[in-house]
Amino acid sequence: MENNYLSKKIGIIGGGQLGKMMILEAKRLGFYVITLDPTPNCPSHSISDEHIIADFDDKEAIRTLAQKADVITYEFEHIDADELLKLENMGFKIYPTASSLKIIQNKLTQKKRLAENGIPIADFTETNNIDDIKKAAALFGYPFILKNCTGGYDGKGNAFINAEEDIEEAFKMLGEGKTALMAERLVPFVMEISVLACRGLNSDTVVYPVGDNRHIDNILHETVVPADISDKTTKLAMKLAHKVMEIFDGIGMFCVEMFVTEDGGVLVNEIAPRPHNSGHYSIEGCVVNQFENHIRAITGLPLGDTSLLRAAVMINLLGEEGQNGKAFVSGLYEALKINGVRVHIYGKENTVPKRKMGHITATADTASKALENARKAFEKIKILKEEI
Repeated sequence: MENNYLSKKIGIIGGGQLGKMMILEAKRLGFYVITLDPTPNCPSHSISDEHIIADFDDKEAIRTLAQKADVITYEFEHIDADELLKLENMGFKIYPTASSLKIIQNKLTQKKRLAENGIPIADFTETNNIDDIKKAAALFGYPFILKNCTGGYDGKGNAFINAEEDIEEAFKMLGEGKTALMAERLVPFVMEISVLACRGLNSDTVVYPVGDNRHIDNILHETVVPADISDKTTKLAMKLAHKVMEIFDGIGMFCVEMFVTEDGGVLVNEIAPRPHNSGHYSIEGCVVNQFENHIRAITGLPLGDTSLLRAAVMINLLGEEGQNGKAFVSGLYEALKINGVRVHIYGKENTVPKRKMGHITATADTASKALENARKAFEKIKILKEEI
């Protein structure tokens, strides 16, 4: 007898753009969704069936969410994994699992797990003080990278150390040892790529095409799909993503970020246990997008076809420099006149410089044409502060 999937209530920790895009797919499939987010008018608010307005570290609110929902998921990994582990041990369904989140949200334990399982990664070492960092310098040579083990995103929590005189400043910038640190050998690479993978409750796994990720100021700017890499490198990247899902016993969407080396090899950089910015292209570019497959996975539904329909390019829309205040979208009309272009505005009330406010997707018969059209649209549309 088939389970009554549509009676399931989904709880989502986080009401930002990823949560919103999860909800759009969940509602299309008929699910009831409860969001937990401290911001009253967060992007997910208007389309949530219920919105628990509470801080992400509010244990009582998280327990309330667990009691209201049949399954819990989350849109970002910097949350209280220990509290989720307690709920998981009490029998509440949390996907991706709290045990996998606990390992992944700490870059050091994440890298150790990958290394133990033979995944190719950059050399790394734990660093707790200035002396440890100097030992890392002797081990790796200059330049190398110092990282906070927890909490970093979009380049925050990282420091490049180019010479011995940079060590003390980097140590100070990253909290002077108040949080755990690690050092990592700098990898010469020719391209940053990501592969999205999704694993269901029955362990079925699907993998999306490889995306070429281009960053500006450590924030993702463009993703081009398919990435311009060899068939051998493509197969290797997709195989590694599949293996990562097995290592972490992943349920739901994971994003595996990687480096392509000069010889066509691939090193895994970091893992995100959730739908990812670099997978937004899949909404228009693939048969079943990353958000629908995430919902399917965590509710026990069959996973969908990840095939690329057409070449696709995603470009992030960030808050403009010098623009702080109530958000206003300029140039939408002109952007949408360009063939194959779709625009997603997240609905954040206020714009802040470099804040992710939306994205553009362009699809075309070739990646070069999709990139051309996406960049034309990007030139037209801006997120500004509303003039009073």
